[in-house]
Amino acid sequence: MNERQIEAFFATLRAANPEPATELVFASPFECLAAVLLSAQATDVGVNKATRRLFAVAPTPTRLLALGEDGLIAHIRTIGLFRSKARHLLQTCRILIERHGGRVPRERAALEALPGVGRKTANVVLNVVWGEATMAVDTHIFRVANRSGLAIGSNPLSVEKGLLARVPAAYRQHAHHWLILHGRYVCTARKPACAACAVQAQCDRRL
Repeated sequence: MNERQIEAFFATLRAANPEPATELVFASPFECLAAVLLSAQATDVGVNKATRRLFAVAPTPTRLLALGEDGLIAHIRTIGLFRSKARHLLQTCRILIERHGGRVPRERAALEALPGVGRKTANVVLNVVWGEATMAVDTHIFRVANRSGLAIGSNPLSVEKGLLARVPAAYRQHAHHWLILHGRYVCTARKPACAACAVQAQCDRRL
């Protein structure tokens, strides 16, 4: 995909959805961090069902920690990998309380030092909470970037770097949300809806 095609690609996505947002539901930086941590290998719909009940009783690190592992698991057992996620989330709460005054840090290194928080999760928090123009490369973005020719890479980090280098500055703030939603609902893994795709003219369709 050349520069002209990339411009047209994102201009089209922006025109259809000027202010894209994550489909995870949260009301604070901590809830955002917790929801994204829980969303690994799970659907946003499934996470929202669990966190709707969880955040009603434990919207802060202190209150969530007070639930204990069994209490937390009771709220999230419908989410995949719930036992390991419960341990990571409780460990993260302890660190937030002990090292960050109960607040979610805005530095990448501090975020990635939290149990269960990798680069993708940190990128989501940096983008959604702190407004940074990051690229959280999940399976949808990885597929769309490679399939379309937007940013070819063999792993998420290489695709992330390619996107940061190729996406025009005017689109970087919302680019990862446009790409996630496009991959989730249009450019799907098994049966991409090419006939209904608004950016088909710019796509190289490599996969």
